[in-house]
Amino acid sequence: MLFCTKRLIAAAFALSICSASVSCSSGGNRYRSNSLGGLDMSGSDNGVAGKDKIYDDINTSTDTAVTTAPAVTSTATTTTVTTTAAPNIKGDIYDVNGNILMYSNYEVDTEVRYYSSGYKISFANILDSYSSFGIDTALDEQLRVKNPTAVQGHDNVGQSVRLTIDGNVQNALYEYLQNNNLVGSVVVMRTDGSILSEVSYPSYDPDLNRTDPTYADNLYNGAFYNKAFQNATPGSCFKIMSAVISEKNGVTSLLDDGSWTDAGSTIHNWNWDTASYLYPMERSLYSAIVDSSNVFFAKAFQQIGKDTVLSDLKNIFCFGNDCNIECDFGPIENNIEIYCDDDLRRSAFGQSYIKTSPIYLAALGREAVFGDMVRPFIVKNYADTNDITQNQTPGSTPYDVIASIPQENRQTLLEGMKGVASNFRFYPPAGYSLYAKTGTAETGAGDFLYITGCLKNDNDNSASKPQFTDYSDYKSNGSYIIVMQIQNPQDHGFSFASDSAMFYKGIIDIVLSY
Repeated sequence: MLFCTKRLIAAAFALSICSASVSCSSGGNRYRSNSLGGLDMSGSDNGVAGKDKIYDDINTSTDTAVTTAPAVTSTATTTTVTTTAAPNIKGDIYDVNGNILMYSNYEVDTEVRYYSSGYKISFANILDSYSSFGIDTALDEQLRVKNPTAVQGHDNVGQSVRLTIDGNVQNALYEYLQNNNLVGSVVVMRTDGSILSEVSYPSYDPDLNRTDPTYADNLYNGAFYNKAFQNATPGSCFKIMSAVISEKNGVTSLLDDGSWTDAGSTIHNWNWDTASYLYPMERSLYSAIVDSSNVFFAKAFQQIGKDTVLSDLKNIFCFGNDCNIECDFGPIENNIEIYCDDDLRRSAFGQSYIKTSPIYLAALGREAVFGDMVRPFIVKNYADTNDITQNQTPGSTPYDVIASIPQENRQTLLEGMKGVASNFRFYPPAGYSLYAKTGTAETGAGDFLYITGCLKNDNDNSASKPQFTDYSDYKSNGSYIIVMQIQNPQDHGFSFASDSAMFYKGIIDIVLSY
């Protein structure tokens, strides 16, 4: 698994060597930092020499003036040769608790990124994703910013970063998905926008992938990819937006026939055949949210019209082809294409040409319950590679509001999502209220199931925008936005997302146990 970054290629050209970066998790001469600072050589067989190799093998170059005296003429010619300084070695990546996740070494003209063995599998496709920006790639430039203090006497080492992700929660959620054979992803976000955990199962062992050329042949398709950051059809979780747009444009009650045919295309509700005795009915917006009526929202979007729908999606939810959400881990890019009236109708329940990611759904869940969408982020702060408790500089801005639901269009959605959660076969933990929207999405790879929800603390104080040093005191007043995506429902006999509610409860229990 070998790749060359642009910065390393530039350095290689200047130094006439081949610089590259390899990700792995153990072995070789290496340096790493202790969980809360200081250098530690545990696990290295080569002592100080092993540490120094990382710095001494990269020689920084500066502009040099070379004077030559031609033999034929008496006129002196001065030639200036400009070289590019080699990039600094990347600093370390830590979780929110100060546990090291990834660090650097330099071996045979190759910069090597190592995973900490205790976190390597749950973080492998998050830090180094093949399909989208992995965190290590997204933060490449910042991790090469010169450390504020020399590291072991060397000044070519970058600063380190502390993430908002809790490595212990990450491991526990990964193990939960693994033990229950839940192919998919989980995103947990705090109300300030910080990502507490993003898990993509299955993942892979970077050690085996590096040493065994046949290892990847036996992996589950997509193991290298971060499903939490991959776009897919969201299904009825999209109705969170459809409900607000409907109410904003005056559509609060419609005739629901259970099955609706227009221009030769038929749209069904999920229970149109098993509960046909209910139809036709005059359906309220609240009922459409709780019962997840496809017909209601399809009719609403057709009545509202394409231009207004697209405008409201962009302005209220930052959703559309031309409104990417720039985050420290890479851009969130949503997609909607409407080529005909049937596309418009089906987009109302998250089908047709609608694509988004579980991380966006987490931001959407936050907006649904609290009224404002805040920018998701994973960088808590940057710090000194010698000691991450020192020389800290701020990371991303918490509570960075990027969109808001109009005040008058919040309550019906909130009540509807509480109604959805009340149909789950479990009660929320004492001291919390649960709001949720389920989604069963038809994709080219089969059905995907989603639950987008918020476990709201009865003592939630996010309106006052509290600041957190390390989130150790978050739980007492904090709420959690949790998105669960299951890509193999057929293995569990699930037909609808609500069938998977007990797995969602298991995720809640894990989050609250830390």
